[in-house]
Amino acid sequence: MTSEIDDLLKGEVAPARRGVLTDDVYESLKGLVMDGRLAPGARVNVYAVARLLDVSQTPVREVLARLESEGLVTKEPLRGYFIAPVLDRAQVADLYDLRSLLEPWAAAMAAERAGASGAERLRAEVAGLPDAPEGTTYRQYRTIQRHDARFHDLVAELSGSPSVREALARTHGHLHLFRLDYPGRDSGEPALQEHRRIAEAVTAGRPEAAEAAMRDHLTSARERFLSA
Repeated sequence: MTSEIDDLLKGEVAPARRGVLTDDVYESLKGLVMDGRLAPGARVNVYAVARLLDVSQTPVREVLARLESEGLVTKEPLRGYFIAPVLDRAQVADLYDLRSLLEPWAAAMAAERAGASGAERLRAEVAGLPDAPEGTTYRQYRTIQRHDARFHDLVAELSGSPSVREALARTHGHLHLFRLDYPGRDSGEPALQEHRRIAEAVTAGRPEAAEAAMRDHLTSARERFLSA
């Protein structure tokens, strides 16, 4: 029976380089998920993935476990791995409701508690902002997705609350949101500018300004997603 993976076995995906096997398998398979080339709900055939990437099944199983921990695939007993569903409109709204309760507070606390070393880490993250991508595939967009995850995690860490940081990490919100198409994804520049404003307030030690900047960022991001 032809599978979703088999449909891709037509030269569209380059074999993984053997020198960095697991990382290549991870990026290749993650790209198929993030770009929607493996449909939500599709069963992942380990053998077919291994054949697609010209690797053994061992790194594929390792990568699937990693993607499961990130919430991009699910595992069902006796059935195997399946591509996780994409968030619907109500789930996106709910996710932003949660983030709006936690992250503005975290930004304010970060402004109070970051200290010199924390402020320097945040400056370094913003100084290394990627250029807005020219396309919208995962390969083109992953530097922004990675920055987005690092930035929000760092603000949560600097808040001094492990519970808030863990709660945000467990939502897998960044990865799921980046699986969706939305108008801002054409450049990513609005979000990058918003991150700069948050960082400026945090590193200046201005809690109220940091809280407001984070709230504005989340409100704008929510509107960008929900307008799609």
